[in-house]
Amino acid sequence: MTPVLRATVFDLDDTLIDSGGAWSRVCAAFAARHGHRWRAEDEAALHGNGGWAPYVAGLCGGAVSGADVVASCTAAMVDECAAGRVRALPGAVDLVLEAGRHGPVGVATASPRRFVLAVLKALGLAPGLSAVVCGEDVVRVKPAPDPYLRAAAELGVPPSCCLAVEDSPNGIRSAAGAGMTVLALPRGGMRLPDGVLHLPAAQAGGAAEAVPLLSRLLTPARPKAGPAPAVSGHGH
Repeated sequence: MTPVLRATVFDLDDTLIDSGGAWSRVCAAFAARHGHRWRAEDEAALHGNGGWAPYVAGLCGGAVSGADVVASCTAAMVDECAAGRVRALPGAVDLVLEAGRHGPVGVATASPRRFVLAVLKALGLAPGLSAVVCGEDVVRVKPAPDPYLRAAAELGVPPSCCLAVEDSPNGIRSAAGAGMTVLALPRGGMRLPDGVLHLPAAQAGGAAEAVPLLSRLLTPARPKAGPAPAVSGHGH
């Protein structure tokens, strides 16, 4: 029997907010200050990578630590947010509000808490969230299931009764590994890799397109009506 989905956990970057480009700019500027010329493969490596800070530190020739990357790049991203350069993706706020009509809502992201709280406040989404799991809250990041398992625990809902909304292959692996039903929103029309393609229960081209899909997934199926019972009696 398929479990009834009664909570939703969202990824943040490139699922709800248009931030991938900003993170790339900030990380590229940090790496440039330490002698590394940013490449297309570096940008691709950041997408859905919970280990983004050690990755960027590794580009800097051992001159910095992952903690240095987090501190500097998070401060820069908070500034990007304050300047209005990190915006909600089209339909994202409506998608979160729709999820909230069906049950508790959480976020599971690899981004640092200082940035996450700033952007959620800026978008007006913070009051509606019952769980916010950030990069520093788990030892094993996506694609490990830990972020989604922690979010489910904070929501007080079994993972099998949660819907996860994700854009990246690593995030989809994480949510599916936690036992959640996954609604995939691949970034920019990206085709999911063959090893991930079978994992989502549904897929949409973006948050606006996903609203009816999410609503359908979170609405319990009504039992089919059986035949009317026979009525026995005596005629007069």
